[in-house]
Amino acid sequence: MTIQITSAFDSGNIIVGDINGTSAKLSIRKDKDSDFFQWFHFRVTCEVGDQLELDITGLKESAYPPGWPNYNACVSEDREYWGRAASSYDETVGTLSIRYTATSNIVWFAYFAPYSIERHHDLVAEAAATEGVTARTLGYSLEGQPIDCLTMGSGEKQVWLYARQHPGESMAEWWMEGALEMLTDPTDSQARLLLQKTTLHIVPNMNPDGSQRGHLRTNFAGTNLNREWHEPSAEKSPEVLCVRRAMDKSGVDFAMDVHGDEAIPAVFIAGFEGIPSITEKQLASYHNYRNRLAQRTPDFQTKLGYPTAAKGKANLSMSTNQVAERFGAVAMTLEMPFKDNRDLPDQEQGWSPERSKLLAHECLATLAELVDEI
Repeated sequence: MTIQITSAFDSGNIIVGDINGTSAKLSIRKDKDSDFFQWFHFRVTCEVGDQLELDITGLKESAYPPGWPNYNACVSEDREYWGRAASSYDETVGTLSIRYTATSNIVWFAYFAPYSIERHHDLVAEAAATEGVTARTLGYSLEGQPIDCLTMGSGEKQVWLYARQHPGESMAEWWMEGALEMLTDPTDSQARLLLQKTTLHIVPNMNPDGSQRGHLRTNFAGTNLNREWHEPSAEKSPEVLCVRRAMDKSGVDFAMDVHGDEAIPAVFIAGFEGIPSITEKQLASYHNYRNRLAQRTPDFQTKLGYPTAAKGKANLSMSTNQVAERFGAVAMTLEMPFKDNRDLPDQEQGWSPERSKLLAHECLATLAELVDEI
């Protein structure tokens, strides 16, 4: 039997070339009106026991070629548990070769465990039904999808958590699911402390259009939202425009922008060291948070990460820099790996939805410990 392959579903992305028995040549569709591509998500229909040989070609031109070496594709047969399929990357030709023996008639493959728009709506609905949580629509995407925000807590300090500016970084919304599970648990003492001392504004998905379309990095207009924070527009980036307007109304004391990184095999945080108005107190609070998080969980580290900008050289079109500069906030970008965590490798799952959710608990617990300093 010849296998069949499709990506005609929420967040699907693959271009099917030649299929020969249980082997296939594939490529990745670019984001609409953009040259970015790296995210893939597709389904294979096959026979139980088929030894699938799936080659994704053309990756030398992908958004982040260093993301492919030592990367294993995510695979699931029930769309609940996501493991890893043995994969290898040929840098000379730019081909990722995925090998997997099917134990079901249908197998899903993805760059990371997907987080569907339907699951997003379930997440928002469940949180909104919790006492003390207010759901609001800050605005709409270019395709008319709501930019959901969940607000909770009664404290004076304003905390903003937001994710999936880059839609292919689906681990960011798994993190959000973990955060909301903790914050809506009335028995969690650290969550209760946060709700007492802060008001939290949580935007689980800032780019629903790109998420649904299977984009890596951009919205419907081909815009990278995390380069729009200095001057967002209704025409190119209404998603950023509505969130920034809401921030202007509330103010911001602490902000975390949740992402995933293609190449670096670790969890790390990037800060705002290069903003023009940086203060010693602001920077000290950031360093205290980062160091305390490293003490709390071995899944987080401070050795690997991005280089810091010199003072006055920060890119203010990026949200962390803009929010830190605009509000004097302690702001940061949290990055999780598409690969595995180098310090604590997991051969079966690599970095996973489960670890993303648990990391959210640690991030919020760290904030609870330091909330009086923020």
